[in-house]
Amino acid sequence: MVFAAIGLHAQERYLDEIFDNVVVTEDVEYAANISVLPALQGMPPMAIPQFMDVYEPEGDEETARPLILVFHTGNFLPQYLNGSALGTRKDSAVVELCERFARMGYVTASVDYRLGWNPLAGTQVERTFQLINAAYRGVQDSRTAARFFRMNAAEMDNTFGIDPDKIAMFGDGTGGYITLASAAIADYNDIILDNEGSPIEVFWYDPGDGSSIPMVIEAVNGDPEAKNDGYTPDSLQLCIGHYPEYSSEFNFQMNMGGALGSDKWLDSGDPAMVSFHCPHDPFAPYGTGVLVVPTTQEPVIEVTGAYGVHTLINSFESPNNNNVFQSLNLADDVSLAANEINEGMDGLYPVLNSYVDGAPTEPFDSSPWQWWDVAMTQMVDTANGSNIAATQLSLNPTMGPEEALPWMDIIQAYTAPRMYAALGFGEVESVEESTMIEASFAIFPNPTSGLTTIDLKTSAIQASLYSLDGRLIRQWPLVGIQGQFSVDLSDVSSGTYVMQIDGESQRISVTR
Repeated sequence: MVFAAIGLHAQERYLDEIFDNVVVTEDVEYAANISVLPALQGMPPMAIPQFMDVYEPEGDEETARPLILVFHTGNFLPQYLNGSALGTRKDSAVVELCERFARMGYVTASVDYRLGWNPLAGTQVERTFQLINAAYRGVQDSRTAARFFRMNAAEMDNTFGIDPDKIAMFGDGTGGYITLASAAIADYNDIILDNEGSPIEVFWYDPGDGSSIPMVIEAVNGDPEAKNDGYTPDSLQLCIGHYPEYSSEFNFQMNMGGALGSDKWLDSGDPAMVSFHCPHDPFAPYGTGVLVVPTTQEPVIEVTGAYGVHTLINSFESPNNNNVFQSLNLADDVSLAANEINEGMDGLYPVLNSYVDGAPTEPFDSSPWQWWDVAMTQMVDTANGSNIAATQLSLNPTMGPEEALPWMDIIQAYTAPRMYAALGFGEVESVEESTMIEASFAIFPNPTSGLTTIDLKTSAIQASLYSLDGRLIRQWPLVGIQGQFSVDLSDVSSGTYVMQIDGESQRISVTR
């Protein structure tokens, strides 16, 4: 017997898509700040305008709506130079997120941030210095974007109809690094010193004279919020301050595949966090480990991924930043599916790939929600884009909306009720029991002694076999498969298991 979600509620604003269409205001300039990208062309850093695209529900009469700022992936390098067909505020996954949550009644904004660093620097210390400064600029830009909307609400008749007290940040890949750091860093000293006031060594370096100095310096790089200017000792400006009288605070953070620059940044009073992370991500560690640059495969810096972040969150005494989730006791199908594999850490959604004999079938696909239009990529940059697209497709041959959109369904369904609570709208009514509907698949024979047939009623991405304590035992890719297919369970220990199709909680108990 299979169970399917009936939803947590009747159609309700901020929990469901209640609008049909979205209005987009493109190229909204929210600031101008100093970019180091011109250095790639032998020029000094210079000020560049910073843009965002703002999405609103069409026909909405509400004038005080929560705001979601969304930040794209890209390794802090321009599209194609980062070895990827992705890396702009027009990325398919980012646009999809913005449109979905705008249809739920939110104002959403896909925000550009400053790019530029040298992944080819000769030593790990140099690469770390470069990347930390790039991430620091990203944090400054995310916080500047939040203040822009507050300034707009106070001084420009609230053009976009936002509630300045209800702001969230979403990040995809590199954007996840930005939003996690923005949520965790309280002030400049929080970056370079631990709770005891001792230096966090990874963020300090020897400039060559035997001393030790921070890799970012507030007077030089500007403060972490970019409220104030920053200058080098020889008067080269590296930061332009904006909107200093407004707050950069926000209430909720969601990241997909990002990591935190240091677990020492995290405190119990930080904004509530939801994370989607693939345990076998080859670049960003799921726990704590060394970040690897995708373009060069070089190690850069130790970071803490979603599993490490949520493990630490759950070690805090109550109340802590995710305590609001624990009290919800959500029993919708997506939450139940996550609870089977997240070790009881509400807010963490492990993104499981297809496995054969314990190894992922697509080891480089750690972001199955991402996709791009291959034909458009080739049109944009025939010399580079087509080659990059071909390379990425060889690593992730199932890339496309057919794979990505089911994950978007999961991301939206899992994030929405938790963000609703974190923004202060109240608790979501929890469903204790789902309504039975016709099974979307069947298994026979059941019980089984080995060879087992799965009969699919609809198309699907993957089938997963779990133990009753939530451990993943096997996974099989289903892309391109229709009807029946067989799996061999003869080498699985005797017992009762759960077969699940895709990431939703459509599942059948299987006895071996």
